[in-house]
Amino acid sequence: MENQEEKQKHKRRIRYSGTHPRNYKEKYKELHPEKYPDTVAKIIQKGSTPAGMHISICVREILEFLQIKPGQTGLDATLGYGGHTLEMMKCLESKGHMYALDVDAIELKKTRERLEKLGYGPEILTIRQLNFAKIDEIAKEAGPFDFVLADLGVSSMQIDNPDRGFSYKTEGPLDLRLNPEKGVSAAERLRNITRQELQGMLMENSDEPYADVIARAVVSKIKKGTAIDTTTKLREVIEEALEFLPEHEKKGAVKKTCQRTFQALRIDVNSEFEVLYEFLEKLPNVLAKDGRAAILTFHSGEDRLVKKSFKRLLREGIYQEISTDVIRPSAEECRMNSRARSSKMRWAIKA
Repeated sequence: MENQEEKQKHKRRIRYSGTHPRNYKEKYKELHPEKYPDTVAKIIQKGSTPAGMHISICVREILEFLQIKPGQTGLDATLGYGGHTLEMMKCLESKGHMYALDVDAIELKKTRERLEKLGYGPEILTIRQLNFAKIDEIAKEAGPFDFVLADLGVSSMQIDNPDRGFSYKTEGPLDLRLNPEKGVSAAERLRNITRQELQGMLMENSDEPYADVIARAVVSKIKKGTAIDTTTKLREVIEEALEFLPEHEKKGAVKKTCQRTFQALRIDVNSEFEVLYEFLEKLPNVLAKDGRAAILTFHSGEDRLVKKSFKRLLREGIYQEISTDVIRPSAEECRMNSRARSSKMRWAIKA
């Protein structure tokens, strides 16, 4: 009887056709990197990011600037997979303390468990589910920080998981929320949007050249009773809207417009520009004297906000020094990790 119950409890892993899994849930080796390190290493060597993982960007450049010393107190304002946090904690050499924030309860739990298994528990690391715009709240508990990092990119784990709806490449609900427990999904956002509002969103959030065409097509579909509630449905509307383009241009234009449209929607449903502005305003107040802050951005709108804030606060004497030019990942890093290509790093030092 017991053997029969055990057999019923045991679940076989999902099988896939062919030699390589394509579906996210079928990639069992990638989703358990601790069990299959050789497979994961081969995938990374090829310049890809294994499913369920995230490869941290500009680690060397960030550590060179932050100059972390044992005994200091630091903050990773966007924990994600915890790669940057891990490297910063190594610099502390078990002295001092690291704080980390993230709004994504799903990934936060996984990262906490992963770091604890590596020996980084609450004695060295404090993790809070908190939006990085609320850094003043964690600063009340932690005191001024010697160094702060904010990586504004969406984590690969979020992009690759079709259930989160971040990618036009795979079928999934059109959600796009960094914290799926709060706010409205992208599908809900589109339900009652006007053409003018959507056009403005596409232009402001992603500089979309076909903003008017896409806005007209999306709103027209919705008004006719077609719900655009999956990633595939939105992609199909974009493909249909750009049907007028010459054949040799169409494929590339559709790909880029899909990327920009999903980006614009993600920025909107997560209020990313408003949140970043609030973070930048509070940042100098949570830094210790001579404290260092580094920010990684991934599109021009974010970079403009960071650059403008740093320059203004330098003129006001709040920062003693800022980066004059953006710092980019090396060509070698971009070859190994294609998602690094659009990243830019800027830094500031508190007066």
